[in-house]
Amino acid sequence: MPTSPASMGPRSPAFLILFAVSLIAAAGNMGLQSVLPAIGREFGLADTLVAAAFAISALMWTLASPFWARLSDSLGRKRVIMIGLGGFVVSMAGFGLAATSGLEGWLGVGVAFVLMALARTIYGVFGSAAPIASQAYVADRTGPADRTQAMSLLASAQGLGTVAGPVLAPFFVLPLIGLAGPMYAFAALGAVVLVLVWRRLPSGEVVRIPSPSGKPDHAVGRGLWKDRRVRDFLIYGVLITGTQAVNISVLGFHVIDEMGRTGASVSAAQPFIGLAMFAGALGTLMVQWGLIPLLKLQPRALMRWGAAIALLGNLMSVVAPGYFGAVVGYAVISMGIGFARPGFTAGSSLAVSDHEQGSVAGLMMSVAGLSFLGPPVIGVALYQLSTPAPFLANGLLLAIAFIVCFTSPQLRSLALAPTGRDDGPSPETPPASQPGPEGNR
Repeated sequence: MPTSPASMGPRSPAFLILFAVSLIAAAGNMGLQSVLPAIGREFGLADTLVAAAFAISALMWTLASPFWARLSDSLGRKRVIMIGLGGFVVSMAGFGLAATSGLEGWLGVGVAFVLMALARTIYGVFGSAAPIASQAYVADRTGPADRTQAMSLLASAQGLGTVAGPVLAPFFVLPLIGLAGPMYAFAALGAVVLVLVWRRLPSGEVVRIPSPSGKPDHAVGRGLWKDRRVRDFLIYGVLITGTQAVNISVLGFHVIDEMGRTGASVSAAQPFIGLAMFAGALGTLMVQWGLIPLLKLQPRALMRWGAAIALLGNLMSVVAPGYFGAVVGYAVISMGIGFARPGFTAGSSLAVSDHEQGSVAGLMMSVAGLSFLGPPVIGVALYQLSTPAPFLANGLLLAIAFIVCFTSPQLRSLALAPTGRDDGPSPETPPASQPGPEGNR
């Protein structure tokens, strides 16, 4: 039986299940990111090769995201979420088996690394399906006044996952399975969430508003990337997520090198990598669970504060060397991202019509894949040339993102109602149904 667009609250069982979907995906990926530099060093591979080998996963994510967005419109959100979770489970288990084979000497390092890259490619193809469909599921069932808060809470699941992943990963580095242990653990947890979605997530579709053109929803959304309503959100998102990808990719190598100056081995540095990621994730959670609900910021303000704080964090990483500087700088950067990501995702959702929610979710999700295509390789290469180089480059990109927030006509005239029109009220003068002065997703 169809449900009303505003029938789903943040405490509903369906929302909690979607929260678990986002949490496990983020935890698994950040857990992998925390052990990946150590695996690369144990294999004796160049840092840039480790980063470059996984660019194909990001490419697949970018290319597949629009497909999953269209399929979620036709096949249904729940089915696409299950497909995405299935891809996550297969990818994590396959990566673990390939890593174990290389570390234990069952296969040559080259063959094992190719299989690891293949496992990540599987995630690149299927991984975007679950977050896209989850985002569209929430958008389908929330009204304009509640959507920013709901999207912020859903995004905070990723923040919690980035806490859980690096913190739990060292506990799964066990004697028999070594550095591959976290992948097996997160694959098992993903399977549990998959069963939970299958058995408990309501599959009833909401009443869809027909496209004014009479064309199917997926046909309307194909050219959305060049639509002026969302173009500047897309530009901002590419800049923000690109700098985040650089910081995440460089962090592990940075910590290993800083700890190496004190005589610590690669394996001994692993808990310190987890601690640094934990600090960053706490910064994100403090923003998304504390400051955003407290201040009730709307998308444009979130985007401004996000770019400015992330810029400050990158500059701190330059002027405060050593392990302490790396941790604090990464934590401040993560706080900025905690503001920025819900800002541009909620803003883009509110800028388009109800029948375009699946398409805009796919478009914004493709940004995440695009950000891990080139930036990590470039960032790690810059890091090998000079430690401050990637942080200075990030600072330049974040300054551009900050300027976009003030110069973009679309952001200045952002309407809070998802009508897809430019004649709505400005964020500074929200309608009475809006909870506060400026928002985030």
